[in-house]
Amino acid sequence: MEEVPQGCPGTGSAQAGRGASCQGCPNQRLCASGAGAAPDPAIEEIKEKMKTVKHKILVLSGKGGVGKSTFSAHLAHGLAEDENTQVHQSGSGWSPVFVEDNLGVMSVGFLLSSPDDAVIWRGPKKNGMIKQFLRDVDWGEVDYLIVDTPPGTSDEHLSAVQYLSAAHIDGAVIITTPQEVSLQDVRKEINFCHKVKLPIIGVVENMSVFICPKCKKETQIFPPTTGGAEVMCQDLKIPLLGKVPLDPHIGIQEFCGHHPPKEEHFLSS
Repeated sequence: MEEVPQGCPGTGSAQAGRGASCQGCPNQRLCASGAGAAPDPAIEEIKEKMKTVKHKILVLSGKGGVGKSTFSAHLAHGLAEDENTQVHQSGSGWSPVFVEDNLGVMSVGFLLSSPDDAVIWRGPKKNGMIKQFLRDVDWGEVDYLIVDTPPGTSDEHLSAVQYLSAAHIDGAVIITTPQEVSLQDVRKEINFCHKVKLPIIGVVENMSVFICPKCKKETQIFPPTTGGAEVMCQDLKIPLLGKVPLDPHIGIQEFCGHHPPKEEHFLSS
């Protein structure tokens, strides 16, 4: 996992990518290329494009495998159920793939020749794709844009925050599981959000407990040896949005092929 170094000056600083604490950071070149330079014109273009999107939410996780993409998909479905909109017609730009009348998806997975293909792209190409997803997709009039990001703190996160900076990001929802190895990475993710001035909406503890579908007994598959997300949120004064149990039905759906597309993907409702 790539992480923000101690003493990071932040992406908006004139010392971004050039300070002593930036040495050895995987994002040093990206930050240095933007420090003191003219703003990317795409930022204003994306601001204009995002005027039809009421709320922009990033879904983050410090660690992979905590169910972030699954949570993103269910969050988008849940928000879509509260809306009563018509089918969106695209007049310009890329058209999202609408899985429901008011739920559209744009994913890197749609651009691959096979669902088994790996995304072997260097930073500049990934950043360019994020720019295209935000600037060139015809999202139309939507209430929510949910951005499902890869785990960690890397180029993709910096690009998403930078490109949406002028369009106003409502904040980030951070996904974790109860065990300390996941919470350690989430603390770094929270530090990243503070460094880039990304508001934190709150934390969701996924896979909190397993509830047996027959006897209804609760079992902790990932024991919260340090108190889990609840104690961490209390210590860091961050809202705990809720705890989501392990549900065998979700696993069955994914096994049957009803799983979210590959990261990075954007969902709108």
